[in-house]
This record gives sequence, structure tokens and C-alpha cells, in this order.
Amino acid sequence: MANDADTSWIEEELAGCTFADERLRKRFRTLLEQLSGGIGESLPMACEDWAGTKAAYRFFSNERLDEKDIFTGHFCATRSRFQTTPDTVLVLHDTTELSFKRADTKAVGVTRKTCKSRDEAGRPRLHTVCGMLLHSSLVVTLDGLPLGIAAAKFWTRKKFKGCDALKKRINPTRVPIEKKESVRWIDNLRESSLLVGEPQRCVHVGDRESDIYELFCAAQEAGTHFLVRTCVDRLAGDGKHTVADEMAEVEIQGVHEVEVRDKKGNPSVAKLQIRYRRIRMLPPKGKQSKYPPLTATVIHATELEQPQNRDRIEWKLVTDLDADGLEDAIRMLRWYALRWKIEVFHKILKSGCRAEAARLRTAERLVRLVAVFCILSWRVFWMTMLNRTGGCAPAEAVFTDQERAVLDNMVPDLPKSNKHASGDPKTLSHYIIKLARIGGYLARSNDPHPGNIVVWRGMSRLTDICLGLELAGDVGN
Repeated sequence: MANDADTSWIEEELAGCTFADERLRKRFRTLLEQLSGGIGESLPMACEDWAGTKAAYRFFSNERLDEKDIFTGHFCATRSRFQTTPDTVLVLHDTTELSFKRADTKAVGVTRKTCKSRDEAGRPRLHTVCGMLLHSSLVVTLDGLPLGIAAAKFWTRKKFKGCDALKKRINPTRVPIEKKESVRWIDNLRESSLLVGEPQRCVHVGDRESDIYELFCAAQEAGTHFLVRTCVDRLAGDGKHTVADEMAEVEIQGVHEVEVRDKKGNPSVAKLQIRYRRIRMLPPKGKQSKYPPLTATVIHATELEQPQNRDRIEWKLVTDLDADGLEDAIRMLRWYALRWKIEVFHKILKSGCRAEAARLRTAERLVRLVAVFCILSWRVFWMTMLNRTGGCAPAEAVFTDQERAVLDNMVPDLPKSNKHASGDPKTLSHYIIKLARIGGYLARSNDPHPGNIVVWRGMSRLTDICLGLELAGDVGN
């Protein structure tokens, strides 16, 4: 039995879905309601009874259904939210590994082999990791508010096993990108650019794994932009020197301070020396007949001194955008710093939704379940960031009358002196903080803004309480 808030947001995420059977749509809607009310719970716990659990198992084992059907509605909702945002947005790309404990890895697949221990002679005992990989693309505003997922791709390493053998015989740079795992970066860039409809407003952000020349060319063809942390020293200019050679000639053009935290979570300020230059880059020698030279801005940001308890910051970024001055270079550094948001999204997927604890037997079923978890993870992340970026919005945009009444009765208002207290009791921030408080957030004057963990705990508790009230009303009648 779901409340109106569940109905409203779920209907938005379902509006663009096109299932082969209307019954699949109804079941998907029910699953979103059940799983959103029991984030982190197993399927039997979320579905509450055997009939609901059996229906969920049938849904995830349906061969007429794949992850694209599950994501379609959410992709459309992401596009709608993108269209209401007039400014530049960032599309964050990253890959995460989903591991599952299985005695037989054949039904799910494998991702890699790792050294679990060593024998008496010191030889490694290799352990095969059962699981799959997910490459996702998250659209966020320049304030860090996640608008939704724009593309997602699942796979196991078996598909690219032949390519690994091929790279042992020839130079990896001469292997066609279509035969490499890294083709996922290009596929997601194209799919997300096509989805939003205004690729010129997007900047695709990736870590060093995305430093792929074919990706730069694909962005140019799609009419979009890229901002990538580079790890390859490419040929530059006339081909007789490299990008590193040119950057070595550039003098320090400014110093920028950023707040960072060490391995113990202690804050500190890092001073970064900034250098940037517009450089003509060349493709790898084996692909110069296929891809053209590109002109890009290279930005180097290096910390002045070696800090304690953390690694030294040394960012080398490349982008097709112009940097007309130091402010432009600093802005791009800030944009790249937002790449961490997709790491947070994957953390919610694994720790909040507990995707790796799923017990479904085959890869196909697990993929469908994880696709549902991705939508739920986005919503938790979205609500957390709403409090930080859009706290003055009306509470009615997220919470129903019943939910606001429950929160007002359960959680007393904070004192006016508390920095988390809102002057207007009807603001969204006011109720998100109350939601976090029933999830364990203390809301002390010096506490940071509530994080994802207390928000998803609060969402689960609020759903249970509202359901209890509805059942009590039915009994009373």
C-alpha cells in the first residue's frame, strides 16, 4: 500500500517506459514501491509475503524483459530534468565492479582473478572473482545535483577475453577500439548525448581510464564536450615532440586553493600550481590515417608540497573547451572535482541498496535487479543533494501532506540558532533534515549536512510509518 509521494515520483520514472506487456509495467511499478520502502532489504523482506516475492522472481526472470526496458522511463525523466536546467551540465562516467559470492561462477560470470593468499613457497593462490561490471553515466548540475542516469552498460570479462590475447601479440594502440572493453566509454558518450538532445550543453567528465583518443573524436562528432584526466603523453605539434614537452615550457600561471581531507577525514587546504596551454594533439601512430589531429586545452594542477596522510594532488586534464584565462582553468578544475559524485552514486548502489548481496542466480536476472537499484540509488542521492542545492524549494515537491504531518509530529523543530534550521517551516530543507533525523542524523550546530546513509534510513522508516497509519485507518474503518 503506497502513499501519494511514492505514486508521484514513480509515475514520473514510469512515464517513458515501453514494456511488451502492460502487466510487466504494473509489476515494475509495484516493485519500485516495495523496494523504495525497504532500501537495503532482501527481496523477501521488501515484498513482505511469498506471493509478492514470487511475482518479483518471475519479473526478474522474464526473458522478454531486459535492463533497457527498466531504464527507458528513467532515461526519459532524466532528459526532462535536463531540459528544465538552462545551464551547462556535467555527464560523469565511471565503471564499478559488482561482486557476488557464488560457488559456481558460470551462471553469473567473472570479472578478474586476484591473489587471495600465498602458499608455503610464496606462490600466489589465485581467486576468481564472480560478478559483473557496470559502466554508468550520471547527469549532474554544476552545483552537484544529480538529474539522473543517461546511459548504463553491464558486461563480464568473458566477452573481451580474446582481445587480451590479441594485445599480447601486437601494440595495444593498434587494436581497434570496437574490440576493447574501453569502447563502453564511447558508447555511453554517444547514447547520453543523443538522449539529452542538446549535446552542446554537456561536458563529459572521466578519470584516467577515459583518456582515449577515439573518445575525443567521438565527442567532436557528437557536438559535445569532454574533460578528462589524462595519463598518456601524446604526440603534439608536428609530431616531433609530446604534450609533456610543451607543458614543460609553460610557466606557472596561478595558484588555487582547494579544501581536501586526509585518510583520517581531517580537513586541510591544498595549494595547487596551475599551468595551461592550447595544444595540437596527434592520434597514436597506428591510427593517424583514421583519426584527425585535435586542438585541446591541457591543464596541469600540482600541489606545492607533499602532504601528510594523503597522496599529493597532481591533476593533468585535457578538454576541448577553451581556457581564456586563469578563471576558466580553475572552473574546469572545479568541474572535474565533481567527478567524485558518481563514486558516491556507486557507493549508494552497493552500500545502501546492497546490490552485491542479491541472491538471484543468473547474470540476466541480476542485471535487471541492479537496474532497479540504480533508479533507487539516484533518488536517494537526489534527495540528499536537494537539501544542499535546492533547500528553499517547496516541500510539496517531494513530500506528501501525510509525510509532512508525520515528520512534524515525530520530530520537533530545531531551535532558530541551529544553522540547519530553516526560517520557513515549509521549505524542502526543513523536511529533509527531519527525514535524516529519524534516520539517525543528530543535527547538531556544527554537524555537516546530512549524508546519504541517514537519508535512506529515514526514507525507509518514513515509508513504514505511513504504511502503518494507512493500515490502522483501514482497521478502524
